[in-house]
Amino acid sequence: MNSLPREFYLENTVTVAKNLLGKKIIRRIGNNIISGIITETEAYRHKDDSASHAFTKMTERNKVMFGEVGIAYVYFTYGMHYCFNVVARHPKTKAGAVLIRAIEPEKGIQTMQKNRKITDLKNLTNGPAKLAQALNITKEQYGTDLTKNPKLFITNGIKSNRITASSRIGIKKSIDKLWNFKINIKN
Repeated sequence: MNSLPREFYLENTVTVAKNLLGKKIIRRIGNNIISGIITETEAYRHKDDSASHAFTKMTERNKVMFGEVGIAYVYFTYGMHYCFNVVARHPKTKAGAVLIRAIEPEKGIQTMQKNRKITDLKNLTNGPAKLAQALNITKEQYGTDLTKNPKLFITNGIKSNRITASSRIGIKKSIDKLWNFKINIKN
């Protein structure tokens, strides 16, 4: 399985958010492989997006959003959860990242359940903090090059079916931007 090339992420952040739907996240921990199909994403840009971590200025937390594309941006939120993003933006844009909000578990489901301390498959990876916990993604993965790292990467998956767009979830700024994207792979 080959990771997506860096060029995949060198597009408008909103376009990349749509294009990531149906792709597969692979996470290797020791001899265990955990994977899932991306079913929900959200785009966050720069100066035109007041909900973005990169909206005002570069900080220690968000600096990877201003760097090379294809890099993992992992942040801690609400003092208890990690969220996993991938840096993606057009070369003429200063910053951008796509939040991976949900996956459909594929391999390593028992490991995901153990990591989350639950057995309920419906709620295993249907939120950004849930999927980060299920895949054991923490601050250790911040700055990981997803185009080169064999322990965490994104690869081709399935062709995404109809994409639905809506307002991003849990934010109060830039609510007019319909940059939350979903696919339903269960028909």
